[in-house]
Amino acid sequence: MAYLDWLLEQCAPATAADLLTAEARERLAAALSTPLQIEQYLTLALEAAYQVGQKPVTLEVIEAVLAADIDALEATLTRYGYNTRALADLLNVRPAEIRSFLHGQLAPGRTQELHGQLLAAGLPV
Repeated sequence: MAYLDWLLEQCAPATAADLLTAEARERLAAALSTPLQIEQYLTLALEAAYQVGQKPVTLEVIEAVLAADIDALEATLTRYGYNTRALADLLNVRPAEIRSFLHGQLAPGRTQELHGQLLAAGLPV
């Protein structure tokens, strides 16, 4: 949240509360982790709110512009630098099995096994 507040202070003469509701700021801060993501989605939210004449930007506008799968396992792991190849190497499995795991297409027993291995490796799953 600190980066988001700093960014708003640097780029706008208005206060952060004039641009975004507290709930909208909290959702952006919780859903995004890199400065590039924050800047991209903040821009999308400000543009969407401007198009409908809404000020400040509300939580509803934020939810409308955030990618539907932003909180999905694959997106979360990617934000931490773990793509399919990296996960396959870490777990010593084929990349196809990782893709199946990420899309919920593995047998429940195997899914639990891979999930346990990710937890044991300290990944945020």
